[in-house]
Amino acid sequence: MQPAQPRDSSDPTTHQLPRVLGPWQATSIVAGTIIGSGIFLVPHEMMRAAGSFKLVYLAWIAAGLLSLFGAMTYAELAAMRPFAGGEYVYLRDAYGELPSFLYMWTWFSVAKPASIASSAIGVVRVLGTFAALGWMNAPVLLHPLRLEWGQLVAIAVAWLVTALNYIGLRRAGEFQLVFTALKVALIAGILYFCFASPLGHGSNFQTIFQASRGGVAGFTVAMIAALWAYDGWNDLNMVAGEIKRPERSIPLALIAGVGIVAVLYMATNAAVQYLLPADAIAHSPRPAADAMQLAVGAWGASLVSVGMAVSILASLNGTILSGARIPFAAARDGIFFRSMGHIHPRFESPSVSLGVQALMSTGLLLLVGKFQALFELALLAEWLFYLLTATTVFVFRKREPDRRRPYRVPLYPWLPATFIAAAAVVIAYIVGSNLRNSLGAVVVIALGLPMYAWMLRRRKQST
Repeated sequence: MQPAQPRDSSDPTTHQLPRVLGPWQATSIVAGTIIGSGIFLVPHEMMRAAGSFKLVYLAWIAAGLLSLFGAMTYAELAAMRPFAGGEYVYLRDAYGELPSFLYMWTWFSVAKPASIASSAIGVVRVLGTFAALGWMNAPVLLHPLRLEWGQLVAIAVAWLVTALNYIGLRRAGEFQLVFTALKVALIAGILYFCFASPLGHGSNFQTIFQASRGGVAGFTVAMIAALWAYDGWNDLNMVAGEIKRPERSIPLALIAGVGIVAVLYMATNAAVQYLLPADAIAHSPRPAADAMQLAVGAWGASLVSVGMAVSILASLNGTILSGARIPFAAARDGIFFRSMGHIHPRFESPSVSLGVQALMSTGLLLLVGKFQALFELALLAEWLFYLLTATTVFVFRKREPDRRRPYRVPLYPWLPATFIAAAAVVIAYIVGSNLRNSLGAVVVIALGLPMYAWMLRRRKQST
């Protein structure tokens, strides 16, 4: 199969998505989507693996640099091809329709719906820690399916954020900017109270968790946990077709967004360890909440819960707005259901794609507790496509040497090659640690093959 020629995924004979996002909204999509609940929870896993502040911090730095390398690589691709769909477009133009369809299929069928469901139920579980909202854990139905009020609230949250995106990306972008600013302010408040507390002590940075895995193996586990906390920086590329001056705004937003997140993550980790020794962090499932409770009392832990809820909500918005653009792009190319490429005539949003995505997420939320396996199995597919997408920068450099590149990834070819090597290490770890889910990921991707063949027949018949 011959690689497809560069093109926009939008059909020029029909209505197209407008470019309405400025650099601030674009940056907030990057930072707001990355920062979820991970920063408040991951230090626990990292300390159990690495055992010392030095190794944990080294893992944060290494993961931040690798995420930045990935963002820089994606920035060159997006500046050259600023179209809806992100990785779908790059894979299509570099390797042809089949790899891009398999990418779309994986994200549409599993990755995005599971991520949306996970974020929505995450908001509910955080809110459920407040006594006044304890009713969300009460059952609505017991037979034939157990259904709790929290599941209904999570479904409502997913649909409300979907509705916000339905009425236009401009509104969703403003929401993302406001909530990202709010979460940064909340994290700044947590940093202030932790470092200002007289109970904090620099000697905590010298403590060690003796029962950790330690060594190279422990550092690798900690770094992969940090990489997952950084995950989501690629979502901006999926809405590249709706960003003003994309050749300038996308590289700036990707690099600035990842940089802001890295600073906040490392500062938060340091603030927690300033108050808690390594052993306390390793044994606490919510170390940031414990640190704030020690610093200012019970309301400090509540502030962390509010920060977590706001963070997850902004991350959910970024996931919903980016996820809908992938099947939209495939539909515009004629290799997915035509209705998925529909643009609302008034709101100028991919309305059908958003609605179908919300329906699939609702199905998972009704089966809460069972969709986690889908989310875990999507991790391997995610990193496989990260690796494959990053290789396209080499393909385009060789195939299109004279093409205008508004942004060039620095230190080429070493920087993208380093990211590709890191992605390979993550993939090897995922396979080694959970072979069953890894095989499940392969099955999900493979199920896209008969779907692709069916879509090709449909396209030929319609032609």
